[in-house]
Amino acid sequence: MFKVKPVAPERLSALLERMPKAELHMHIEGSLEPELMFALAARNGLSLPYADVAALRRAYVFNNLQEFLDVYHQGTQVLKTEQDFYDMTWAYLQRAAADQVLHTEIFFDTQTHTGHGLSSDVVINGLHRACVDAQAQWGISASLILCFLRHLSEAEAFEALEQVMPLRDKLVGIGLASSELGHPPEKFAKVFAKARSHGFRLVAHAGEEAPPAYIWSALDVLKVERIDHGVQALKDAALVARLVQDRIPLTVCPLSNLKLRVFPSLADHNLGQMLNAGLVATVNSDDPAYFGGYINDNFTQTFAALGLTAQHAYQLAFNSFEASFVDTSAKRAMQHRLTEVFETFE
Repeated sequence: MFKVKPVAPERLSALLERMPKAELHMHIEGSLEPELMFALAARNGLSLPYADVAALRRAYVFNNLQEFLDVYHQGTQVLKTEQDFYDMTWAYLQRAAADQVLHTEIFFDTQTHTGHGLSSDVVINGLHRACVDAQAQWGISASLILCFLRHLSEAEAFEALEQVMPLRDKLVGIGLASSELGHPPEKFAKVFAKARSHGFRLVAHAGEEAPPAYIWSALDVLKVERIDHGVQALKDAALVARLVQDRIPLTVCPLSNLKLRVFPSLADHNLGQMLNAGLVATVNSDDPAYFGGYINDNFTQTFAALGLTAQHAYQLAFNSFEASFVDTSAKRAMQHRLTEVFETFE
């Protein structure tokens, strides 16, 4: 591992903002800022149950994951056309490029939107077109990961998978999101086996609010390559050993964990402990419009709260490229750019 030269604490935030990074855990519907939500509602002749942007932002106080999901799903109802999905994705990618994100793997779901009467094609074509245009405009690469909603049935997940197969070439992977507690990974064993047979890369949310057992199931039953969140892993020493040995990445979302009260404060977050244990942790924004910050906000606020160092920053960014689903040569090229920034930073 590249040995990072010491960086003065007052310069660390500038380094965090400047360093190249990948984002691997970001739900595109969770990037829908209140201003754009109101604009799309107006464009589609819809009204929102909030007087204005400020009133909507005041609703972003959550005691748990479910309270957030209730507001989140309400916001998705303004998305009606392919252009709406394009505009939402373009806004996120513009922000990600400004945050020095070289590659992002974007979560989305179709089940929310087909439930509103839309087709999967409308969703995926809008998202994908924005990804293609952002590559041309800013050089940021972006892939799409379809997440099944775990509060729905496995039969409905199979239906969602079938609906997207004609657009298979526009997707890189399959994930599992939404309400974790009470919906263990094994509920989706058969549909994940089917997705694997189609060659999809596999990930799953596990160990955010639910216990380490959910992480074991995601690995052993769903056979995922990456765990989304995974902060509860430290409660199980055998699991930590497994994750370290197999180099299973964890896509950690600190501001999300704070907002959803997984930890009482950022100072209580276990990201530093995860790195010290040898876990392949990464930093991500989850649902940035709702949780108070995009990827650089997650880095700067968490580092300030935990007293993490430039060496930790390099490790997290290096991990993010290593954990991505790009090919090995692209990983090495991005990691080389990362090292160059650290070598030349003053």
